Amino acid sequence: MPKRAGYHHGDLKAALIESARTLIAERGVAALSVAEVARRTQVSGAAPYRHFPSRLALLAAAATETAGDLTRRFQAACPFTGLPGSDPVADLGAVAAVYAKFTAENGAGLDLVFAAELRGIGDEDLMDAGRAVMEPPLRAALSVTGGDAKAALNLIGRMFATAHGYAMLWRNGLYADRQDTAEDVAVEAAAIARILAAAQRAAE
Repeated sequence: MPKRAGYHHGDLKAALIESARTLIAERGVAALSVAEVARRTQVSGAAPYRHFPSRLALLAAAATETAGDLTRRFQAACPFTGLPGSDPVADLGAVAAVYAKFTAENGAGLDLVFAAELRGIGDEDLMDAGRAVMEPPLRAALSVTGGDAKAALNLIGRMFATAHGYAMLWRNGLYADRQDTAEDVAVEAAAIARILAAAQRAAE
C-alpha cells in the first residue's frame, strides 16, 4: 500500500499523488479531498493547486500512477505473451495473481484507473496509461480466443471481476478465519483465471 506521505522539501507533486492514493485505498475514490491530501502531506491547503487545478486532476494523476504500477507488474508476470511457445492460459493466471495481490495490498486497482468520474475528461496521460495496462492481458486473451476481440474482452472482464472480488473480500476480512494472506488471494485468483481461460479456449 502507498505509505502516508509527509512532505519534506522533496517532490511535492509525487508526495501529493502518494497521499491521494493512500486516502483512496483507505476510504475509496469518493472520499478523495484536496484538503485532506494537503493535510496528510503536511502542506497548506493551497499548495496542491500549484500542481493540480482541481480534485479531478489529482484523481486522474493518482489513477495514472496506479495504472503504471499495474502495467509494470503485468509485463513482468508474462513478458512473452503472444510470442510462439507462450501459454496464454498461464499468462492470464499470472496477470490475475498480480492484480489480486496488488489490489489486496493497495485497496484500489482498475476501479481507480477507470473510475466513472474520470470518463471523458480527456487526460492524455491517463488514457495512455489505461491502454497500456490492458495490453498484456488483452494480448493473452486474444491468443486464447483466436483473435476474437469481443470474446477476449469478455474473458478479461470476468477475470478481473473475479480477482478484484477476491481482493476486496480479503481486505474486508472475509478470509480472516483462514488467516489467508494477499499471496493466498493471488493463488485463488490465478486458479479461477486459468479455469475461465481454459473454458473459453475449449469453446472456441
